[in-house]
Amino acid sequence: MNTKILASCVFLAALSGCATYGSPEAGKFNPEDFGEANRMTYAAMVVDPDPEYDGPMEGSGERAATAVEAYREGSVQEPERVTSTQTR
Repeated sequence: MNTKILASCVFLAALSGCATYGSPEAGKFNPEDFGEANRMTYAAMVVDPDPEYDGPMEGSGERAATAVEAYREGSVQEPERVTSTQTR
């Protein structure tokens, strides 16, 4: 008796994996849905694809050139190393 009940439960559990959602297209591969999780994750990372700023974006070519030259010469000051697990 217990074997029949156990076998029935296993059969029903296995059969539930074959369930559809009521439409004839359910369970078929749709290339439009492939990678949907990646697209949603990427969309969540995009803040504003076409931002509008209050003023013009300004920069200094001379300052950038000075920074590149300092990097090439090796005269850049190394930042202090900080770890997340410091012991006291």
